[in-house]
Amino acid sequence: MLSSPALALSCFLFIAAHAFAAPQTGTAAGQSIPLIRRAPPIRTVDDWGAWAKNERETLTSKYGGSLGKRSTGTNLMTNQNADSSYFGSLAIGTPPVSFNVILDTGSSDLWVADINCAVGCSRIQTFNDADSSTFQNLSQPFQIQYGSGAAAGSLVEDVVQMAGFSVPNQAFGAVTQVTSGLLNSPVSGLLGLAWESIASSKHTPFWQTLAGSGAWSDPVMAFQLTRFINASKVNTEEPGGSFTMGFANTSLYTGNIDWQDLPSTPTYWILPMTSLTVQGNTITPSSAESFSAIDTGTTLIGGPSDVIQSIFQQIPGSAPGTGDWEGYWTYPCNTQVNMAISFGGPSWPIAPADFLLTSLSQSQCIGAFFELSTGGSAPSWIVGDTFLKNVYSIFRFNPPSVGFAALSGTAVQMNGADAPAPSATIGSISASATAGAGGGGSNAASRRWGVDWKPLVCVVAVAVGATWM
Repeated sequence: MLSSPALALSCFLFIAAHAFAAPQTGTAAGQSIPLIRRAPPIRTVDDWGAWAKNERETLTSKYGGSLGKRSTGTNLMTNQNADSSYFGSLAIGTPPVSFNVILDTGSSDLWVADINCAVGCSRIQTFNDADSSTFQNLSQPFQIQYGSGAAAGSLVEDVVQMAGFSVPNQAFGAVTQVTSGLLNSPVSGLLGLAWESIASSKHTPFWQTLAGSGAWSDPVMAFQLTRFINASKVNTEEPGGSFTMGFANTSLYTGNIDWQDLPSTPTYWILPMTSLTVQGNTITPSSAESFSAIDTGTTLIGGPSDVIQSIFQQIPGSAPGTGDWEGYWTYPCNTQVNMAISFGGPSWPIAPADFLLTSLSQSQCIGAFFELSTGGSAPSWIVGDTFLKNVYSIFRFNPPSVGFAALSGTAVQMNGADAPAPSATIGSISASATAGAGGGGSNAASRRWGVDWKPLVCVVAVAVGATWM
């Protein structure tokens, strides 16, 4: 049995508890359908404090084929609870059944709750292998450990499809035990989008099979995330932007893409952080403290204590947090913080609205940067959606690299827009690829930086998903 520590896993703190996925047919991948909205959640200062403590502790632990034709796919995303989470949908089995999963560039395994899940799967959409004619049991145990919880079950294989792409023999974990609080409806699991070398399953990730086989027109996947954290009258579900496979959407960015190669053999999507600018003052992390994991599954930005302290020293009136807010910093709410980060190319600004995590009072606010000690060979920085909402981000298979570009006016206009959030359907398949034998796992997986679900993460409502009723 798994241990059951108290969990307030970020991305799920404020997710609604009564939504379930259900497959639909007849709509092509990438087509949007309106999503029913819900009332916004109420968050108290104590709620924020409990989440903040868990966010920091979780990250500290987390990081411590046959080819049809080349194609592209777009998944419209749903922003849940004012930038609290962004989840997506994929389909498994024959006939396909959809599941909501976190899309996470900070991990490499796919797993979903199994119908036989006895611990931690209440009110969760579950996978039933008896309903799939293509299911194969690999008869191997599967377990993955996060900073504040774990999931365990069996390694299985079936058809997995997403955004018009299919892998007929994708290995994934069918989980029968989940630490209490790790899954909250409507999310049934997680899709890792990092590299095979850190996969606990030691099998090739879904995205890597497609990119490596040539199924994608261009070996890239890209994210555009919306901002609703500073919008008024925010609904539980709002338009979240888009996730694309096989191309970068030129309508969502402007100017050139600044590509930065990964500095070593791919594991996480790591870039060296070369400088930060705060209120016009430049801070340069040492080379030993510069490596940064670009992580769509993380809400905030964690970094070395000395650099975080230097950041807030540029903001008059700032002070270290206490209690649940240990490792965070407060600053005067009437101060607009202008922040930017460079990874060797342009300096990318972070909107003051994203720098402000929440307010403790009318005068005292909490910043979205916090002190993080990953230890060992893990990256010193975990750069999440606080940054990624401000750029168009592209993750390239070959050569292994991450690119950033300025958001276009079209993309910026989606922030706070009064529009229905998308839902997703199981569409037709435009390309497929067969997964290899896997075997690329490494001990790096045991140093994951915890749950990839922080309360301010983006959620992708993929074009192969479900409608939330």
